[in-house]
Amino acid sequence: MTGNSPALEAALKRFEGLYPDVIELSLGRILHALERLGRPQDKLPPVIHVAGTNGKGSTCAFMRAMAEEAGLSVHVFTSPHLVRFNERIRLAGELVDDARLISWLDRTHAAIGDRQITHFEATTAAALLAFSEVPADVLILEVGLGGRFDATNVIDTPALSVITPVDYDHKAFLGDDLAGIAGEKAGIIKRGRPTLTAIQQPVCAEVIERTAAEVGSPLYRLKEHFISAMPDSLALEGEHQRANAALAAMAMQLFGNSTRISQEAIFRGAQTAVWPARMQLLKPGPVTAMAEGREVWLDGGHNPHAARAIARHLKMLGGKTALVTAMLASKDSAGFFEPFAALNPPVFTLPNAPGHQGAEPDRLAELARAAGLTATACADLAGAMAAASTSGAERVLICGSLYLAGIVLGQNGEAPG
Repeated sequence: MTGNSPALEAALKRFEGLYPDVIELSLGRILHALERLGRPQDKLPPVIHVAGTNGKGSTCAFMRAMAEEAGLSVHVFTSPHLVRFNERIRLAGELVDDARLISWLDRTHAAIGDRQITHFEATTAAALLAFSEVPADVLILEVGLGGRFDATNVIDTPALSVITPVDYDHKAFLGDDLAGIAGEKAGIIKRGRPTLTAIQQPVCAEVIERTAAEVGSPLYRLKEHFISAMPDSLALEGEHQRANAALAAMAMQLFGNSTRISQEAIFRGAQTAVWPARMQLLKPGPVTAMAEGREVWLDGGHNPHAARAIARHLKMLGGKTALVTAMLASKDSAGFFEPFAALNPPVFTLPNAPGHQGAEPDRLAELARAAGLTATACADLAGAMAAASTSGAERVLICGSLYLAGIVLGQNGEAPG
């Protein structure tokens, strides 16, 4: 399947008519919906709540794999999806099926009535309803945007709050003050409940430490030696994934005081985790065929922090890589291209996925050139791949947008399962 079924699409579309005229960052709308649904947020398995700018999804994937290797049953909530909405809700290890998902969406829609609510808030309420009605040992709950006013921040007593590296992103909502952004992420820290933080920039570390102290949250910090202790061979590509795996391992040790997650299970999970569109080497298929025998990699990273991690990995791979890139108009495209300057990859830009406010290919190419790169605007993916395959590059990396990544995975027959 390369998209939502018609029935699921219809169930999701009904929430669009409830969209607020003005988006105010608030928990009021989802809390009202949850009250009408019987407060499912109070009936969940132990919750590990995860916020941050980069590495949230990978860290969640590592945690899920480690917990499952220990024999635990795991719910996972992540966003956005790549190909099908079902990817957002994993129930006891399996993606939610259409029939049950539609039932939970219908109940949520009935509970909301005609009150205004965002699509993410409504579907998060439906997900929490699902998680409350299917038994599991742990729920790994990923923040959608920010933290303090994110729709997932309705859990009063999480087993653990985890904050991955904080950097600039979603400036339209979170602003461009790094301390302020860290404050929004730290909004998931709960009174008396433990918090684990990745290695942070000093200004972010200070905010997180202060917030934890104010609410009496025991604060644990990832250390370099934990990163060094990770297995040499990880399931996810890129040196930055060692830090994500280490953060997940430390989270499992903290959570595992009661469940006794062994080091063996942690290491096996680090070597078996699956998280699509993060330095993913694509299999043979219609998209890879466009590269005429070259390797095709895919990464949905879309901000400067992610670009720095991608550039480090490309440097380690060696050789010449062509970038095929689309981005949202709201993203820091100039900042995204800057980390690639030393590698000097040829860049081929294209429109983003239909239905999203994508940056114009000509504008993207202009920003890439401003970063010192050679760039060509293309009309579509096929044109960009064809141009990249004649650039002299040894491999092609499709990057810059999770929406583009979803199109690529769908077209190449690699929809997440």
